[in-house]
Amino acid sequence: MLRLHNFEEYQKAYQYSIDHPESFWIEQAESFRWSARWNKVVEWDFYSAHTRWFLQGKTNITINCLDRHAEIHPEKTALIWEPNDPSKDVRKYSYQELLDEVSRFANALKQLNVAKGDRVLIYMPMVPELTIAVLACARIGAVHSVVFAGFSATSLHDRLIDSAAKVVICADANDRGPKLIPVKAVVDEALSQGLEFVKQVIVYNNCDLSVTWNHERDYWWHELVKGQSTLCAAEEMDSEDLLFILYTSGSTGKPKGVVHTCGGYMVYAMYSFQLVFQPSEDDIHWCTADIGWITGHSYIIYGPLLSGVTTLMFEGVPTYPDPSRFWQVIEKHNVTIFYTAPTAIRALMAAGDHYTEQADLTSLRVIGSVGEPINSEAWQWYHEKIGKGKIPLVDTWWQTETGGILISPLAGVTDQKPCYASYPLPGIQPILVDSAGTEITENGVEGLLCIKYPWPSIIRTTYGDHERCRQTYFSSFPGLYFTGDGARRDPEGRYRIIGRVDDVINVSGHRLGTGELENAINEHPNVVESAVVGFPHNIKGQGIYAYVIPMQNVDDPNQFFKEINTQLVKSIGGIAHADKFMVVTGLPKTRSGKIMRRILRKVAEGDLLNLGDTSTLLNPEIVDEIISKYNRQ
Repeated sequence: MLRLHNFEEYQKAYQYSIDHPESFWIEQAESFRWSARWNKVVEWDFYSAHTRWFLQGKTNITINCLDRHAEIHPEKTALIWEPNDPSKDVRKYSYQELLDEVSRFANALKQLNVAKGDRVLIYMPMVPELTIAVLACARIGAVHSVVFAGFSATSLHDRLIDSAAKVVICADANDRGPKLIPVKAVVDEALSQGLEFVKQVIVYNNCDLSVTWNHERDYWWHELVKGQSTLCAAEEMDSEDLLFILYTSGSTGKPKGVVHTCGGYMVYAMYSFQLVFQPSEDDIHWCTADIGWITGHSYIIYGPLLSGVTTLMFEGVPTYPDPSRFWQVIEKHNVTIFYTAPTAIRALMAAGDHYTEQADLTSLRVIGSVGEPINSEAWQWYHEKIGKGKIPLVDTWWQTETGGILISPLAGVTDQKPCYASYPLPGIQPILVDSAGTEITENGVEGLLCIKYPWPSIIRTTYGDHERCRQTYFSSFPGLYFTGDGARRDPEGRYRIIGRVDDVINVSGHRLGTGELENAINEHPNVVESAVVGFPHNIKGQGIYAYVIPMQNVDDPNQFFKEINTQLVKSIGGIAHADKFMVVTGLPKTRSGKIMRRILRKVAEGDLLNLGDTSTLLNPEIVDEIISKYNRQ
């Protein structure tokens, strides 16, 4: 697997990967165990959304995650689980112990007649059994589809319908912060409308919560695994066999089931993890994401375990029992690599610096950001207060559809520039195009971010609807994968993501990225977070509407608005003057922490009757507050 030490080596590796892409990816794939070697490296046609990697290659990802490491260092810690309640016991699994548990549960699934190709939906809290279930599915060739255990019964029902899952794996309840959240009850509700294709529900007893029971369908996890063998032969999988389906919200219609396959995803998950984070054998890697999202798949489970490092899994939330929780966990486990989201960083920044000073963070060697472009103030705070101004901060850009990180600083190898995702990883060929699809070749420009050559973990299809995949990602600019993002490329070739294309506001012919506007607003000393959307303006074409969360109560909203605009004009220019403004206590966010600007845009436009489904939001109640304030304006 590729290892780099400085920027010159990066440049050489990048050029080689562009000039000789097939040779480059062969070198990365040879780091794994294959039971049969591929006979063709890649076959692709972006016009039809067709991509295949390592054709006819045979492997099983769990052999590469578990068996090969258990053979070399069986006692090495593979997984650390930190519970929601810090007074409870930590659980640790060595590579051998994790392999044994995965094999036991895989045998239990086989006992229930789960076979290669069957879909298994996993709706569980962040407990080790979630990781075990994922790997057990992969062990026997079943297709796992993890759904975040905070989604509603309706959302779960929709995903069950789309995937036609044979088995659901859940827990009785989820212990999250100070709350006990029923999980099995949500599954029961989702299944109350029939769904005869669901044959079994497996329930892990997480919280000793009393649950309703269907004796013909429901099974306790602990009863199923009792007496199961710790030996389970790994199913031989073709490189292009389905590994998992992961649902991501669509701008319209039902959620999209993004499909990733065994060989290419395996190669890229380990490649990107090792290249971006530069791990060593003794690293303790902590990604704070939920496994219900792609970040958890790639950088809690697969990337670290494929690399043979120790991965930490956290059940709780950043602010429970208080905002020092993240920093106390880092000290407790001597975490060396820490990977979290800007949303969490901003929340902890607002809580106050004194929480960061209560813990020893000297074990940290790399810190990272994921999920959305990080604003300048949060970047600086994270770099100074957590990284002590010394260690690398990798601001990563990627998507559910890409499977792994595509653009990022490489820790200790390439430089870092606040708010810039930086350079593409070797093997990734991004370009900027204008609205007509013409490539913009010079630097110091902005445009629409596309990719012109496939990488091993590129989306293969949207489950059950390949035409939707083609239309969504490959039809806007034929022959290219369109990310849906606008980006700026600086004179040295670094990329800065400036937001989704529909999150770019065209004010009097000037394209302003929402991220850039929000970054400026957030620099105001009394702003915790903001969101900016465009709305129709009879002179400018689009005006700027700002939703702002203040740190302290605002006594004079008009004066606050003037100060915000002063900040915008100072940071960006006179064209960035906001036209409308609302002080709010929160912003509507998805479960992965992304701001749902579609809703904010509808409110700004006065289209209050067509907000769409808000039930899957993390905080749907905030929408009512925003609508109420809009009606009083």
